[in-house]
Amino acid sequence: MLAPYIKNYWLLRTACDSPTLARTVPTGMMNLIFHRGNRLYSIHDHQLHPRAFLSGQEKQFADLQYKGEIDMLAVVFHPAGVRAFFDLPIHTLKGLRVTASDLEDKELAQLESTLTSTESDPHCILLVEQFLLKRLCKPTGHHLNRIENTIRLISSGQTDIARLADTVCLSNKQFQRIFSEYIGANPKEFSRIIRFQRALHTLETRPQISLTDLTYECGYFDQSHLIKEFKTLSGYTPGEYTTVCTPTSDYFH
Repeated sequence: MLAPYIKNYWLLRTACDSPTLARTVPTGMMNLIFHRGNRLYSIHDHQLHPRAFLSGQEKQFADLQYKGEIDMLAVVFHPAGVRAFFDLPIHTLKGLRVTASDLEDKELAQLESTLTSTESDPHCILLVEQFLLKRLCKPTGHHLNRIENTIRLISSGQTDIARLADTVCLSNKQFQRIFSEYIGANPKEFSRIIRFQRALHTLETRPQISLTDLTYECGYFDQSHLIKEFKTLSGYTPGEYTTVCTPTSDYFH
């Protein structure tokens, strides 16, 4: 029942004696994150992550620092999945980490407390699923079908906003508003992120691809456009990215 809305869960458990840096990049998907050990420190915001929070759509990379025992559990939603569980103006969450206290959500606060004291990973996931199933409210209506169709088109490489709006029979203004309400980012922002994720997936599956072919196949105007987008979304050029880490697409994986 949750599969249409939840892409996957992921767990991170690690320990380090000295401060360690990690960089995250936009994925086009929102997450519900629980810290059961030490919390990550956001270098940009100069603050620790909350113990548990719903993260909005990200527009750029983020540098994080951690030390000691890290034990994280994350729920990764499909792009339009959050609305099935949280009755929120999703577009207002962009770039934010929203806590149970912010939302005045007693059930989420209780889940946060329970997970903090639960050591078994399978049991934690079971508790999360029980929480999600209890509040699952399946979105319906023409707008949801329009948005899901739009996501499929963007995922297949269509990025022309006017054409996307025409395809789902909406004016440009209506399309922008409805898309943002469901996804938490406007169509242009989301398309940029998915194109970047497609480039990561291409580098992951075809590591020997030339920069020229990568530019053409992923829909960038030219190599300078590709490099600029990589720098904005990851902080690296494509060459630097493949040097410091193995390219992996969370969206297309």
